[in-house]
Amino acid sequence: MPDGATQRILADIAIDKVDASGIAARERPDLYPAPDLSHARDPRRDFSENVAEAAFGSVGASVALGAYWGGVIAGLCSGQFAGARIGGLGTVPHGQLRPLLSALRQAAPDAVLIVETNGLNWGEIAGLAGLGLDAVQCSLPWWNGRAAWLDQELATLSPVAGVLAPFDRGPAHSAVSGIGIAASRGIGSVVPAQDAAAVSAAEHVAAVARQFDALSCSRVLSPPGADILAVLRSDGDARFASTATLLLLNVTNDAASFDPASVLPAVGGAFSPFAAVAVDGHPAPQHSKLVPGQIITIPAGTMLAFSATRATGGTPLPIDPESATRAGGWARLALEDPSPAVDGGAFAVKRIAGETVDVEIDVIGDGHDVLSAALQWQGPGDAEWRETRMRPVANDRWTASFPLEIRGLHRYRVQAWRDAWATFRHELGAKHKAGVPIALELREGTELVRKASARGHGALDPLLRAIDGADADTVRETLMSDETLALMQAADNRPHGVHSAEIPVDAERSGAGFASWYEVFPRSMADDSSRHGTFADVEKHLPRVQAMGFDVLYFPPIHPIGRTNRKGPNNTLTPEPHDVGSPYAVGSEAGGHDAIHPELGTLEDFLHLREAAEAHGLELALDFAIQCSPDHPWLRDHKDWFEWRPDGSIRYAENPPKKYQDIVNVDFYAEGSVPGLWLALANVVLFWCEQGIRLFRVDNPHTKPFPFWQWMIAEVRARYPDAVFLAEAFTRPKVMNRLAKVGFGQSYTYFTWRNSKAELTEYLTQLTEEAPKEFFRPHFFVNTPDINPFFLQNGDRASFLIRAAAAATLSGLWGVYNGFELCEGTRLAPGKEEYLDSEKFQIRHWDWNRPCNIVGEITRLNAIRNTSPALRSHRGVSFLPAANDAVLFFEKATRNRGDVLLVAISMDPYNEQTATIDLPLWKWGLPDQAALRIDDLVTDESFVLYGRTQQLTLSPQSPYRIWRASPAR
Repeated sequence: MPDGATQRILADIAIDKVDASGIAARERPDLYPAPDLSHARDPRRDFSENVAEAAFGSVGASVALGAYWGGVIAGLCSGQFAGARIGGLGTVPHGQLRPLLSALRQAAPDAVLIVETNGLNWGEIAGLAGLGLDAVQCSLPWWNGRAAWLDQELATLSPVAGVLAPFDRGPAHSAVSGIGIAASRGIGSVVPAQDAAAVSAAEHVAAVARQFDALSCSRVLSPPGADILAVLRSDGDARFASTATLLLLNVTNDAASFDPASVLPAVGGAFSPFAAVAVDGHPAPQHSKLVPGQIITIPAGTMLAFSATRATGGTPLPIDPESATRAGGWARLALEDPSPAVDGGAFAVKRIAGETVDVEIDVIGDGHDVLSAALQWQGPGDAEWRETRMRPVANDRWTASFPLEIRGLHRYRVQAWRDAWATFRHELGAKHKAGVPIALELREGTELVRKASARGHGALDPLLRAIDGADADTVRETLMSDETLALMQAADNRPHGVHSAEIPVDAERSGAGFASWYEVFPRSMADDSSRHGTFADVEKHLPRVQAMGFDVLYFPPIHPIGRTNRKGPNNTLTPEPHDVGSPYAVGSEAGGHDAIHPELGTLEDFLHLREAAEAHGLELALDFAIQCSPDHPWLRDHKDWFEWRPDGSIRYAENPPKKYQDIVNVDFYAEGSVPGLWLALANVVLFWCEQGIRLFRVDNPHTKPFPFWQWMIAEVRARYPDAVFLAEAFTRPKVMNRLAKVGFGQSYTYFTWRNSKAELTEYLTQLTEEAPKEFFRPHFFVNTPDINPFFLQNGDRASFLIRAAAAATLSGLWGVYNGFELCEGTRLAPGKEEYLDSEKFQIRHWDWNRPCNIVGEITRLNAIRNTSPALRSHRGVSFLPAANDAVLFFEKATRNRGDVLLVAISMDPYNEQTATIDLPLWKWGLPDQAALRIDDLVTDESFVLYGRTQQLTLSPQSPYRIWRASPAR
C-alpha cells in the first residue's frame, strides 16, 4: 500500500437471497420465508432448497428489509468493517428501491455504502440521488471500448454518488488497462485483495487519481475502439478551464503508436502546448511535449500524462487610426478563381490561334449594389487593352470570351466595379413596378447623369437638356432607356474598381494541337539492308507517307554517331566493325549536334529533303537528344561541361534498368556550364530553326533542369514563334505536367499502357477535365522505337487496328513509328517491351506491302481526322454508356456541336463483342424517342437510328465504328 494509505474492509451483501439456514433467515423469517418446494418444478425459477428469497411484497416490506440490513451493517461497523457493498437489487419491485435504500442508510448513517447497479434501469438509478450513498458501481468491465452507452451510464450515475468499476478479467481489458480506463475517466475501481496484479495497478491508479483529483471534469477525446484512450481532465469546462491534463492510456496488450494530431484539435487551441509530467513517481516520458504529427509509442497498459495551462488571453491595446485608414483603401470587391489559368498565371494557358478563350471568374462584393465586370485582353504587340463586358452566370460567377486572332502570347485580366448607374436603374425599375413614389429617385438619377457629364462626357449634355423640365414619366423613360445605359456605361468612372492578375495565354499554330506523325530511321529507307540509307532514299518514300495521310515526318537523331562503346544489334556490347550503332550516341570526329551523320548525306541534301517533304504536305521533325557519345567534340573542347570521376573517367548514362554505355550526359550546373553549355544547346536548336525546322521531339527532358527548358524554349520561340517542342518524358505525372507548364507544347503520354475501357476513360477524364486540360497536350504515339507495347506483341492485326483507332480519335495528336502499319510486334524477349532487331542498333529492310498490313485503315483514319473538326483536339470528349466493359463508346464534339462524332472501339482483339449503347440524344435536347442521322465514316454508309437505346457488334475484323451524328430531319 502507498505511504499514508489505510485499509478498510467492506462486506459484500446480496439482499435478494440468503442462506435458508443462515442467521438472516432465522432472525427474520418474515423477510426471508422458507423455500416453497412447489417452485422446484417451475422451469422459470432458479430454485434451490438452500436459498431463501427476499419477500418484496410491499413498500413496507422493502423498508423493513432496508432497516434490517442497515442494522446489520451498523453492527459490522462497530468492529473492523467500514461498510458494505449492496447487491441483489435487480429484483426489487418498481418504486421500492429508493425506500429500501433510504431505510438502510438511516439505520447505518456512518457506514460506507456502495450500491451495485446490475439489473437496474437508468431511471431507477437516477432516482437514488440524494440518499447519501458513497458510491455506485458502473458496467465498465462489459464495455467493448466502442459503444456509446458507457458515457450515458456515467452521466446517469455521477449525480447519484461516486462511481466505481468492479474488477473483471474479461476479454475486453486486462486488469491494468481496465483499472487505467476507470482512472482516466474519473472512476474508482473495486479489486479483490488477493489479486496482486490488480492491487498493484489499483494503487498506481489511485496515486494518479490523487495527482489529478483537482481536475474534476473529464472528456474522452479518442474515438471509440482506439488503441490509445485519450482523456482530457480539466478544472472545469475545457473551454474556460485554467489547467488541463491529457491522459493517454494504452488499453491493448501490445505497444501502440499515437499521433497527437488525432486528438489535439478537439482541445481547440485553448491551452499552451501539453508538456510531459511524471505520473505516480514514474519519470516523465521521453517526449517532452505533444506535437501534432510527432508519433509517440506507448507500452502496453501504460498511462502517460501531459499537462497544460490556459493560453494567454487577449491584450487590450488601442487601435492605430492609421490602420483603419489603410483598410479603407483596400479593395472592396474580390476577384477569385479565374479560369482558364495555370498556377494563378505563373504559366501560360495553351490554346491554338483562331480559337476563342472562354473566361470565367468569381466577382464578389458586399451589400446589394449591382456589380459590373469587363474582360480585358492584349494580343502580341498590343499597347492597349481591348475589352468586352462580362455577364453573370450563377453564384457570383461571371463569363465572357475573347478571340486569339494571331499566333503568340496573349494576356487577359478582369476588371470589376460597383456600378452606380446599374444599381440606380435596378432600384428605379423595382420601385416603379411596385407603385412606390419615385420623385426623389428621378432627381438622384438626374444628378448621376449630371456628374458623369461634368467628368468630361459631353455626349450626355443633350440627355440633360431633354429631361430638364420634363414630366416624371418622360424623365423615367429617358433614364431607363438603352441609349442612356450605353452613354452612362461609357462615362462610368468604375468606383471601387479592381483588377485581377494578368493571365498569359499562348496561342500556338495548329500543328501544336493537331497533327499525325510518322517516324522513320532514314538509314533504313534504302530498302536494301546491305547499304546505309540516305536523305535521298527518304525522298522516295515521301509519296507513300503522304498517301497514308500523315503530315509530319519525324527522324531520330541525324547527327554523327560515336564509335566508343558503340552498340551492336539488339543492344549488344560486342559490335562488328560494320555495325552502325545507336543514333542517340551523338557526336564523333565529324561533329556534334549541329552536324549531319556523313552516311546520311550533307546539309544541302537535308535541305533538299525538307523542301521535297513540304511539297508532299509533310513537315519534318527532328530529335533533340541532349547526350553525347564519348567521341563528341564537347568532351574535348568543353571538359568543364561534364562531371568527371576521381580517376579521370566519366560515368555513362543510365535509366535503370537500362544502361547506355555509348552515352555520357552533360552536367547543367558544372563549373563551366552556366552560361556556356546552356547557350550552346540553345544555339543548336536555333541552328536547326534556321534550316527550316520548327518541330523538335526532345529525348528524356525530365532528366534535365526545368529552368533550362523554361529559358531555352522561351528564347527560341521569341525568335521563332511557330517552334513546337514535344516532350518524350515517360515519368511521373507531375513532372510531365511541369514540363508542359515551362514550355513544351506536346507530350508523350501513358496512352501506350492504357489498354482497357476503364483505363482509357480514367486517363482521358484526367486530361480533359482536371488541371492539365489547360496546359498539357497529349500526343498519343501507338509505339516508339523504345516501346513495343505488350498489347501489340502478338502481331494480331486487330490489336493494331484497336490502338490506331483509339489514338487517332481520342487525341488531336497521334503518332506511328514505322512498322506499326505492317503489324510489326516481334519482341526481343518475353516480358520485354523492346523490338527484336530494333532499328535503334541496326539497319532494317521493310516489306512495305507485307500481307495483312493496316495501311488502308490508317489512311482512312487520317482522312476522317482531316475532315472532322471534332477530332482536332483531345478536348470535347464525353464517355457514353455501353453495357460491355470491352466496348469503349464516346462522343467527340466541337463546342457548338456543329461536328459530332460517335466512336465505338472494342478493347478485345480476339472475340466478337456486343454492347447496348445509349445515343446521347439529350445533348441535342431531344427526347428518348427521337432519331439521329448516322454517316458511317468507315464504311461510307448512311442510315437513321431511332431511339436512345441501340445495340452494336464489333469484331476482330472490324473492331471500331466512327459515326458522324446529327438530328434526323
